Parts: sequence; structure tokens; C-alpha cells
Amino acid sequence: MRILIANDDGYLSPGIRALHAAMLTLGQATIVAPDRNRSGASNSLTLSHPVLARQHEPNVYSMEGTPTDCVHIGLSGLLDEEQDMVVSGINDGPNMGDDVLYSGTVAAAIEGRHLGHPALAVSMAEHEPTHYETAATVITKLVSHLKEVPLPWDTILNVNVPDRPFDELAGLRATRLGTRHPSKKSIRQLSPRGEPLYWIGAAGDVADDGPGTDFGAVRDGFVSITPLQIDLTRFDSVTPVADWLDRLS
Repeated sequence: MRILIANDDGYLSPGIRALHAAMLTLGQATIVAPDRNRSGASNSLTLSHPVLARQHEPNVYSMEGTPTDCVHIGLSGLLDEEQDMVVSGINDGPNMGDDVLYSGTVAAAIEGRHLGHPALAVSMAEHEPTHYETAATVITKLVSHLKEVPLPWDTILNVNVPDRPFDELAGLRATRLGTRHPSKKSIRQLSPRGEPLYWIGAAGDVADDGPGTDFGAVRDGFVSITPLQIDLTRFDSVTPVADWLDRLS
């Protein structure tokens, strides 16, 4: 098995190193990740200039670009051998609910799936986690199972793991995305020259953590596994929108 590993925390993050060690037990594992923290980069690609790649050790590369750049270039030119799967993580902090819209970790997995490879994103469900080995064990089991029993081609798994020892997990649970309240207001500051500067506000509090959600599963000690898809079409609205357009004068 040849596994491409990416993330949005950077190629030196403890999470990606724990994931790399775990994936080496399944085959060949290659890190292609940003050279620094690129959290919140979402699905952005660098189109205005070339992206520099550096090899630091065998099968470990960093790139100046985004997580999506890393997977795209890794699969389309950087690596000589075709990869079998893309695994993104282990992220330092959760990617649940609305987080997936902004997450570079999830975006790296989406890019892998978009380019035709099975893909998973894995995150620790707490900030400043300590039990990366738990997530590494979980993802090793999932990757092995996915190899033996493939999922539909358009499925991306978004995995969030409670920060606790593996034997204290309540189990695995298939979930849907919960939701958050809108983010906090931006914070305005002034530069030394009196120019306005803004910090993006903190993520909103959880709004929907009910039964079946990723938030609820993690709260109850389960590993949350949410199937995602690339196609954003709202199919049940195509006919109503067509009828609405028919009334346009």
C-alpha cells in the first residue's frame, strides 16, 4: 500500500508524525504537507506563483503552499509512484460541524478523493491533545478495513477522535455533521500607523449536538465518523428552482 499523508498543521506537527509512523505499518507512507501551519486554508489552491517543494528526509516533503496544493502536486507530479490512498491529519483540534467548511485537514482529503483516491481526514476532538496514538490506532484500523471493504467512490470519511486512551473509547459511531452558532465578531485593532486591522472572531458555540451528530458522539466518548461528499448539489431543489425560473419575466 502507498499512502500519501497531508495535513494543515505543517510537516513537523506531532499529529502528522504519529500518523506517519502508524501508516508505515501498512505499507509505504509519504508525507507531503505545508511547511508551516495553514489551518483554515480550506480548499484553496496557489495559482499566482509556483510552489516550492523541499525534501527533508526519505518520504518526507514540505511545500510552501496550502494543504490542497500538497495533495494536488503530490499526486500529479511530485511523487513518482501512484498512491493508493490519501490520509490527512492527525489534526490538532476538532473538525466537526461547520468546521469542515474551513478546514485544511478536510480539504486535503477532499482533494485526494477529487483526484480519484480513497481519502480520510482525522482530527483530535480537543485542542492541545495528548493521545495522538489513540487516533493513530483508530485510523490504522479504518484504513485496513477500507482496503478490504471499499466504500462508494464519492465518499470521504471525516474522523474525530476523543482525546483519551484507546481502551477508554466508547466505540465507533457513524454520524452527521452538527452545527455551530455564527462565529464571534471580528476584533478590530490599529496598526502603529493607525491603520485598521482585524482578527477573525472565534468559532461559534455548538448549536446542534443532538443524537446522530459528530458533536454528540464525541461528547459521549465515541469516535465520530462522518461520510462527506464533493457534490454540493441540492438535488431536491432542482425542480423547485426550475419552476421558480419559469416564473421569471
